[in-house]
Amino acid sequence: MIGSGPSGVYAAEALIKQTALPTEVDVFDRLPTPYGLVRYGVAPDHLTIKSVTKGFEKTLSDPRVRFLGNVEFGKDLTHDDLKAHYDAIMYTVGASGDRRLGIPGEDLSGSMSATEFVAWYNGHPDAAAREMVLSATGVAVVGVGNVALDVSRILLKTVAELQASDIAPHALEVLEDSPVKDVWILGRRSAAQAKFTTKELREFGELSDADPVVKPAEVAVDEVAEAAITDNVVRKNLEVIRDFAGRTPEGKPRRIHLRFLVSPVEILGDENGNVSGLKIERNTLDASGNAVGTGETEVLPVQMVLRSVGYRGVALPGVPFDEKLGIIPNVEGRVEGRTGEYTSGWIKRGPSGVIGTNRKDSTDTVAHLLADADALPPVAKASRADIDALLQERGVDVYTFADWQALDTHEQAQGQAQGRPRAKVVHKHEMLGHRQK
Repeated sequence: MIGSGPSGVYAAEALIKQTALPTEVDVFDRLPTPYGLVRYGVAPDHLTIKSVTKGFEKTLSDPRVRFLGNVEFGKDLTHDDLKAHYDAIMYTVGASGDRRLGIPGEDLSGSMSATEFVAWYNGHPDAAAREMVLSATGVAVVGVGNVALDVSRILLKTVAELQASDIAPHALEVLEDSPVKDVWILGRRSAAQAKFTTKELREFGELSDADPVVKPAEVAVDEVAEAAITDNVVRKNLEVIRDFAGRTPEGKPRRIHLRFLVSPVEILGDENGNVSGLKIERNTLDASGNAVGTGETEVLPVQMVLRSVGYRGVALPGVPFDEKLGIIPNVEGRVEGRTGEYTSGWIKRGPSGVIGTNRKDSTDTVAHLLADADALPPVAKASRADIDALLQERGVDVYTFADWQALDTHEQAQGQAQGRPRAKVVHKHEMLGHRQK
């Protein structure tokens, strides 16, 4: 298993739960820490969502499953290595890349993907060393999914509110001095086409220091279109957004502006190459529900732009990849043109669904693997001792699940001392210093 996020752990769980075939599973991850998106993608103030790790811990603690962290596929362990040592391979690496807006000014300082920002405040080792200078008073977040809500909420919450989360310590320090006053969430289509979930949307009406601001004209839906809405989530979202539109701001020091039917057309910069504004164009919907520009523009006074327009899979060395779709090409989880190779999760189907969606997705792929089992060619070196010897020979500093549990205990203890649920260790060398004794 390449990847220890939800899809990888769910696949391991499905393999050890079935009784038709004795199975051992090795789960590799390039990071010392398991759980992928749950640790580094889920918002730090949504701790109940992270409770899914209790089930993951049970799976990775099973003697038939091994977690081998700090092992990078393509570097420490190649595709040929896996083919020589395992009867089957499953790629469950998620979608760590992001999509671009494709507009002028996108590479100015202060313009970045929401993916990068999330990784920074969640303490991902790849982003933890980044010096995030948060000097903006205005921030534009382009996109109308839950990630857009997450980054906006984190920017607007007070330190007292964030204290109850497991946000990375370095991010908490920066956000404590944040000058952000206004955040704009921008959707190119109507409010009825936004991809929010209602619970997350409703939270913007409950922030202690921020007022929600909505222009009634931008959330108006004609009677015919509204009658055609069958999705209950969309209906509830419209209720919440209309409630926001009808409120009189309480005069809180910060504001969250929900804007619809607008598209970013250019990120403006100052003489030093920093973001100084975002030009947006007002849209209208054509007969097919597509956004069409009207030519009417305005400039938002922002110094930071976060694009949140979708995740994208990243190619793995020696593994087929569909550049257009950003996935490993597959038929129901069977990698195209490869015997004994499978995939699950976002790298299989694209970035869709919630964490729980990956359970069925992984179970379906495992069912195909089991159906193929009798026809898979046997391998010469199918023992754990062989793979351990190979990694040791290459000097790979493998991080075990017991090591992770020691780090987990340390983080929780450090957090309790600060009145927080957890204080994350964010640098890889520090993680490797905490091991089972």
